[in-house]
Amino acid sequence: MRHMTSPRALTTAALAAALTIVPAASWAQPATTGSVAQAARTAAGTAVPGQTAATAKPGTLPRGFRGIELGMSKEEVDALLSADELFEYRGPEDVTLLPSPNQSLIEAAGLSFVKRAFFQFYEGKLWVIIVAMNPAKMDHYSIFTTLSQKYGPPALLDPRESRWEDESTRVALERPLTLRYLDLEVYQKLREGSAARESVEELERREFLGGL
Repeated sequence: MRHMTSPRALTTAALAAALTIVPAASWAQPATTGSVAQAARTAAGTAVPGQTAATAKPGTLPRGFRGIELGMSKEEVDALLSADELFEYRGPEDVTLLPSPNQSLIEAAGLSFVKRAFFQFYEGKLWVIIVAMNPAKMDHYSIFTTLSQKYGPPALLDPRESRWEDESTRVALERPLTLRYLDLEVYQKLREGSAARESVEELERREFLGGL
């Protein structure tokens, strides 16, 4: 029987940080030493830090976690979370509307290897999965080595994250111990929309200044 869920561990600021996508400009710092870099060489060949790996990935990247896959509806995710004993999911109580247009979030406490998980939706479809692991039961090296053996060397390797990508999916292992699954098509759409909004704001700013 499931025990009662404790109060949410993350504050609003922490949740915003968890959902932040690292900008492309920050990818340049390489990690050339340490256990992760060594694991990349021994478990999956040599990954070039901070650059796209040329080696083909031996397996197709996963689109989700424990059967919950990117592109699913909120109803599908709700049903799977409710049936999964690894999560303490309370239904509508764990659903939040985000300030961004057409976006919502399911936050669920985890048990055993999972500390907490976030499922972010855009226009009713799941596009980001964030799984914070329990450091008392899991470690960064084990996850990194497993991903490298299954999917080849990461496309990006730096001190903050290791990243695997194909045409539609990004899987990132972020420090200290978080897995992120991201739908690249939706990500690109949101980036383009953000750039368009910034361009309009800049034009309006120039027009305002010109009228002074």
